[in-house]
Amino acid sequence: MVSEPAPSDRLRGARLHRSDLTGLEIRDCEVTGLKIVDCYGSNVSLGGYFERVVVNDVDVTAYVEAELDRRHPARALAREAASPEDYRAAWDAVETLWAATLDRARRLPEAKLHERVDGEWSFAETHRHLLFASDAWLGNAVLEEEAPYHPLGLPADGMPPEDAAKLGLTLEATPTLDEVLAPRHARMAAMRRVIDDLTPAELDRVCARKPADPYPDQEYVVRRCLKVVLKEEAEHHRYAVRDLAVLEAR
Repeated sequence: MVSEPAPSDRLRGARLHRSDLTGLEIRDCEVTGLKIVDCYGSNVSLGGYFERVVVNDVDVTAYVEAELDRRHPARALAREAASPEDYRAAWDAVETLWAATLDRARRLPEAKLHERVDGEWSFAETHRHLLFASDAWLGNAVLEEEAPYHPLGLPADGMPPEDAAKLGLTLEATPTLDEVLAPRHARMAAMRRVIDDLTPAELDRVCARKPADPYPDQEYVVRRCLKVVLKEEAEHHRYAVRDLAVLEAR
């Protein structure tokens, strides 16, 4: 069984020397300045957001980003969106990608769509998370809805359960994919309406709310909130198709 200790800084600045770290998993951690020196092994995998990654004295950051953009063009569209037209183009790509991927996923048995691959969210859980992300950044921050959070939304693992409960989320729910997709598609339709009506002035409007109480008290502009939704959609689609390939191979 994998041990999941509570968040801690007890390893900050630590030095592991001549240790057998086979199978070690580092998840949802701050790793700025992490150094792995004179080590050996195989099947080393890194995943996450890294501003700079150097492997054997070679900076591979630009290569990795370029290759990801080549494989998943929606990433670049989401990241670089600036004008209303850019946002529309990015959302067009997101809708097209998910339509095709949902058709692909439905060829698998329902049980497979609730199966996790290497500890990552299942296909259904991915859509629960995207539901929450759009509820927070669109429904709450941009649209200021009275009740923006759907109970089936799934926040990032770092949100304390008590904070999720305050938002009315039912983390322990086990809905079918169709039960998740009903509110998910409704929220995507709301995003489409907002995107279609975007103007430069609306993009620069300061939101009266933040996405949710656990988020920092700072200024949230519409363009930033919509870009978060776009990036979440693009990145989690990348994860979803990666894991679908594994499920199909099984």
